[in-house]
Amino acid sequence: MTLRLTNTLTRTTETFIPLKDREVSIYCCGVTVYDLCHLGHARSYIVWDVLRRYLMWQGYRVTFVQNFTDIDDKILQRAASEGSSMDAVSERNIEAFFTDMDALNILRADRMPRATRCLDGIRALIGDLEQRGAAYSADGDVYFAVMKAPGYGKLSGRDLAEQQGGASGRTADVEEARKRHPFDFALWKGAKPGEPSFPSPWGAGRPGWHIECSAMVRAELGDTIDIHLGGADLIFPHHENEIAQSEAASGKPLARYWLHNGMVNVGGEKMSKSLGNFTTIRALLESGVSPMTLRLFVLQAHYRKPLDFTAAALEAAATGWKGLGGALAVGRSQQGLLGWSESAAGSGAALPEELAASRRRFVAAMDDDLNTAAALGELFELARPLRALANRLQRGDLPSEADRVLGGRWRLLVELAEVLGLQPDQPRPLTAPGSSSAEGNLAGCTAPQALHDGAIETMVAERKAAKANRDFATADRLRDELREQGIELVDKPGGITVWLRG
Repeated sequence: MTLRLTNTLTRTTETFIPLKDREVSIYCCGVTVYDLCHLGHARSYIVWDVLRRYLMWQGYRVTFVQNFTDIDDKILQRAASEGSSMDAVSERNIEAFFTDMDALNILRADRMPRATRCLDGIRALIGDLEQRGAAYSADGDVYFAVMKAPGYGKLSGRDLAEQQGGASGRTADVEEARKRHPFDFALWKGAKPGEPSFPSPWGAGRPGWHIECSAMVRAELGDTIDIHLGGADLIFPHHENEIAQSEAASGKPLARYWLHNGMVNVGGEKMSKSLGNFTTIRALLESGVSPMTLRLFVLQAHYRKPLDFTAAALEAAATGWKGLGGALAVGRSQQGLLGWSESAAGSGAALPEELAASRRRFVAAMDDDLNTAAALGELFELARPLRALANRLQRGDLPSEADRVLGGRWRLLVELAEVLGLQPDQPRPLTAPGSSSAEGNLAGCTAPQALHDGAIETMVAERKAAKANRDFATADRLRDELREQGIELVDKPGGITVWLRG
């Protein structure tokens, strides 16, 4: 069996065939760095990390590019509210991103371009589109003309007639008047008073969100890549617009395979910063959730399906990881006693048939559109006798001869777990060493633990009463005050709110 992936573009599950033999080019849409990453980001970057690890394990040479959007309205708003700068907000949250992703054992991308460092490529791409008649300028702004993209809507399945019918109210009247079509979108935005801006042939301004990714793909990987990744919430408009502008400029397909992960839900709603129902990776880890528990929680569901975030599901993942992590650790912690070698398991042909069959089942699961749930099932089966061994050794029992021959099983478990990015927990500092202030911390997220539990519960109750009275300003203020103290709130169905220390 060969790797098959569900391609959003064709709405089918297809055999993966790269552009170049044994080489894979991948672009993953990164974060807008105005705040800490939440569990939705963890879900996305964990599953794409597994895709990358699996391809590398199968012998592919993978080039993985992931961007940072470091200029955006949200970043500017955050800087204004803090009395800081766009650069300060971006740098702080980029450091926080690396800290959180490293904690989750997510491999760093081969290249991580930033929008503000790719301005020459962005301006050049806009110029190409203008020369081809696919873009037009208006009072310092530049727009992409969607009517110049015959296939517009092919990724999302939307058509322009339907979109035009629902377009009213989406943009300000002044901007709407400049456009030739309601769904034309900005490639370059003219400078506004007090905002950072950059020079361009169309006047001072800054790039639109969609053109940034198209320019970074072209600069880092070329006109056509193998795989483009992102969350399902990016299909429209972001990825649709990327396709339109990139293909209008090059005349070539932007990506052969488009993969999208499902959303994380809380109380039936998508977890997101805009909805205010999110919990950050940092808050979860510092509340005592282990990084590998979080990783296991994510991988227990298929990447394309919604993932329901509940305390019960997280607790079940913690229980599962305790057993699996113990099995992984036993060979290293008791290496002298057991006499096992840490050398890799090697090819399936070198394994006893029982283990070779397990390895084949793991590969079949991963080849089946990254069925990580089934792949984890194989890991748990491999781990079963190793967990029992770990428990006996912990009681002080000596290993038997039958125990000593489990080394091959343990080595295979370690090998396959590494494909999923699972490894025995290692404590990682989540704050910058020597930091003495919020500004000095990675992402400034480790606020002093000034509030005791009773005070937190009181504020949560006050917020609940304010929401019941439809006093949303007070409710939002209380949430913000708690967040400043490192307390994250998670609203659940039935009016229940739980809190986690960040």
